[in-house]
Parts: sequence; C-alpha cells; structure tokens
Amino acid sequence: MDDPKRATQRLAKRYADKGDPDGWFDEFYTRAGGDVSKIYWADLKPNPLLLAWIQAHPSSAECSALTIGCGLGDDAEALSEQGYQVTAFDISRSAIGMCRQRYPDSRVDYQVVDLFSPPRDWYGSFDLVYECNTIQILSGENRVRAVKAIAALLAPGGSLLVSCRSREGDDQADGFPVPLDRQEINGFRAEGLIELHFSAYDDDQDPPVPHFFAVYQRPA
Repeated sequence: MDDPKRATQRLAKRYADKGDPDGWFDEFYTRAGGDVSKIYWADLKPNPLLLAWIQAHPSSAECSALTIGCGLGDDAEALSEQGYQVTAFDISRSAIGMCRQRYPDSRVDYQVVDLFSPPRDWYGSFDLVYECNTIQILSGENRVRAVKAIAALLAPGGSLLVSCRSREGDDQADGFPVPLDRQEINGFRAEGLIELHFSAYDDDQDPPVPHFFAVYQRPA
C-alpha cells in the first residue's frame, strides 16, 4: 500500500510543477470522500496547548475568534465551547464540507476562504486568531505572505496563538512539510506584535517531533 505521506508529497509536487504550489489542498480532502481517517495528519481532537490557554484566559460572549486553515474543525469547536464567537476557514471546500458533516449543529461559522484574499471586514477585527500548522505546508514566498496575512487579521489588544512544528536553521528545509525556524516565527514580531509567550518543546510521538508554541498580542 502506498505511504500516505509520500502520496501527498507527489500530489503537492504535481501542483507545484503546474505553477500552483499550494493548490493541492482541496484535491487531498476531496480524495478522502468524507472519511476523516484518510486525513492522516489530523489528531481529531483539539490541540492541548490551545485548550490550556483558552481555559486559563476565559472569554466573554462578545469575543471573536478566527481559526486559520481549520482542517476538520476540532480546534474551532473547542474555541466555540469556551464561549468565543468563532469563524473558521479553509481554502478547501471539501475540508469545510467535512467540518459541517462532523458538527451539523455547530455554532461555528465555517467558510471557504483563501488566507491571501479574506473578506475586507476581517482585517483587524478578531480578538483571538489561532494558527496551527498552516504556514509549514506553504512554500516559498507564501510563507512570508502568510505571516503578514495572519497578523493583519488581529484586532488591537487581540491575541494570536501559533502552534507549529519547528526546525533549526536549514534542517529539513528541503522536506515536506517544512517546519518553521525561529527566524520565520519571529516574523510576527516584525509585523508589530508583542511576543507574550514562546516555548520550544518535543511532542509525545515516537520519535518526538520538535514544536513551537507562541502567543502574541497586538498593542491596544
């Protein structure tokens, strides 16, 4: 049986060769045919670091949250359960369809949106923005563009939470996906955000995978 990760790498390369390096997402989700078990990278549960943060920082009913590249919706649902008014988006229409199928009674506003061309009224409007593993599957200049685009969605006084795989220097720079290094994640500070928390840790996989988890705030 073909290894799912290698199959994904070939799919991504085929799109890259056509000049559309980040266009493979929807085909990947469409191939799953609604079967969440075929989304091999999905944990099918909220990020525990996200849960710990939102439980330590209770929201009011008026607080808005945005989930970047929401995938199958677990993190968006966790934010909603904590009282946020949540918008969650993905560029893949099939991924959003799977979210709606999994959570038919959800209060989350699931939308098909491209990070690089969001609705104009999203800019500077969200009290909390959550980014998990989106940047690492982008390539080239789109990684830098994504940092700028994500930061632009955060309201004054708002919090940005970033969770991602990490690397040191050029390590894994030729792989897929490409984890973020410290210089890349520091791009959020270059966009005028204040770094409130930063941690580098290894997860519980075998072998362990290095990660970053960071919290930023836009000055009020």
